[in-house]
Amino acid sequence: MDNEGTTVPTKPKSGLVNLLVDYGPVAVFFLAYRHYAPADHNDAVGEVGAVIRGTVAFMVASVAALVISKLRLGRVSPMLWLSTGLIVGFGAMTVFFHDPVWIQIKPTVIYILFGLTLLAGVWRGKALLKYVMEAAFDGLNDTGWMKLSRNWGVFFLVLAVLNEVLRRIYNQPNGNFGTWIALKLWLFLPLSFLFTLVQLPMLLRHGMAEDAAVDVSAEMPPPE
Repeated sequence: MDNEGTTVPTKPKSGLVNLLVDYGPVAVFFLAYRHYAPADHNDAVGEVGAVIRGTVAFMVASVAALVISKLRLGRVSPMLWLSTGLIVGFGAMTVFFHDPVWIQIKPTVIYILFGLTLLAGVWRGKALLKYVMEAAFDGLNDTGWMKLSRNWGVFFLVLAVLNEVLRRIYNQPNGNFGTWIALKLWLFLPLSFLFTLVQLPMLLRHGMAEDAAVDVSAEMPPPE
């Protein structure tokens, strides 16, 4: 209730929708690739065909996720706009050149852009993460926002290095492209959740409301 007795609507719970928007496209990519992948991984033509079909599905699912975010959450975060644009761009190059390396490089580019942008903001005394995630961290003070932006900036750069290592080990030429896609779900997702949970004590020390901690992991930046 406000001072005039008018009921103020509460922010709807959006954790499940956020997870769907952030990780749904990667899951679609993984399932489409697995469906079309040839039994013989030495079949280079079949492997590339499966990657192309998976990439097209990934692009469509990413655009759908953006629309869902707008319709269900009433907003599209700048990070989601950027990641969707890069998915479509690098996906188009993958399809055009018939070269899966483009879709594997895409996460590295996203992580580097996010990481450097956040760290540049911290260097200039601005917690840029606050502008896109303020509603998720109710009560967090300026010091907390600066530390959170710094930590996520460093974490994104670590993910960029990790993705580069993994894409050189698991790729289409050596028949392990499917493993790389699976790691996007079964390694990067748990790492991101774990990293977010590790931040909670620091966030609570810097003023974040305890009830906001319940839904914080669903509001983390997407590790595309």
